[in-house]
Amino acid sequence: MKHLNLFTETNRKKWVNKRSKESKFGEHVQLITKTENIYEQLQNLDVSYVLLGIPEDIGVFANGGETGTSNAWISTLKTLLNLQSNTFTNPNKLVVLGTLDFSEYANKIAFLNPKKRTDQKKARKLVCEIDKVVSQLVHDIVRAGKKPIIIGGGHNNAYGILKGTALALNSPINCINFDTHSNFRTEEGRHNGNAFSYAFSEGFLKKYFVFGLHEKTTSQDILNTLKGLKKFVQFNTYEALEIRKELKFKKECKHAFTHIGNSNFGIEIDCNAIAGIPTSAMIPCGFTPSKAREFISFFGAKENASYLHICEAAPNLGSKKTASLTAKLISYLVTDFMR
Repeated sequence: MKHLNLFTETNRKKWVNKRSKESKFGEHVQLITKTENIYEQLQNLDVSYVLLGIPEDIGVFANGGETGTSNAWISTLKTLLNLQSNTFTNPNKLVVLGTLDFSEYANKIAFLNPKKRTDQKKARKLVCEIDKVVSQLVHDIVRAGKKPIIIGGGHNNAYGILKGTALALNSPINCINFDTHSNFRTEEGRHNGNAFSYAFSEGFLKKYFVFGLHEKTTSQDILNTLKGLKKFVQFNTYEALEIRKELKFKKECKHAFTHIGNSNFGIEIDCNAIAGIPTSAMIPCGFTPSKAREFISFFGAKENASYLHICEAAPNLGSKKTASLTAKLISYLVTDFMR
């Protein structure tokens, strides 16, 4: 498959730091050996989850944002591989598939100006090309009966993931998004701010819940759009949950599940929503990492949870220490989902 770089035995030997009397996570994950016939290879493996990295920030660029989301994948993978293998982590249930490499597209935008409309249009056309690749690979993974775990990259990739999952299941999919933004902006050309509006209008997304929407960064136009679709789209706000304490976190998880849990659903984690994580659109306050883990544990435990997508982390925009902590947190979120 074009753009797919497999994770190999050579990578494993290079990145897993073995220690006496310890068994590392990466020693026990499974691999595939060919980029052709992904569906058939996965179908024949006794695993539940497939890990994939999409290290790109073209969707962020196409929305005029600060790039850096391409840097989260490799640091997270190296950290994940060196977690402990034990009865709590179960790495044998996971295939580490590899990386979707869009560096050729990144080279094309290297000299473009994200503030110029003509350059934005060029970038948005490239996002459409990325969408095609992502949706096809996710389709093959889900069709093989596995649950994709995808580390981004920008939130633009949610569109391809939703499309691929819906096509594999032959049915629209529901989704819950742990996020400061709805990413339900105008269909003005593809970028990281409109994955869900595109997926909804094209029939791949049916019911949608935004968990922790920030009141101060959501336009009235977006609020009007969401409220006008309240049969299909619901949300709560970070301020109602964490500032004014009008809502209880666990109760809201249950409320959100009543909206999206009647069918297969995807779990989206935008790292913008988590305090202390360097991202493409950092905010001064957010949910604690523990709350993010609690969220993943609640929804990931549901049988009809179809995928996990963690996106928008940009470790290079923070310090060396925060970059390391970001990789550790994403690794914890992955293993929480697998529990």
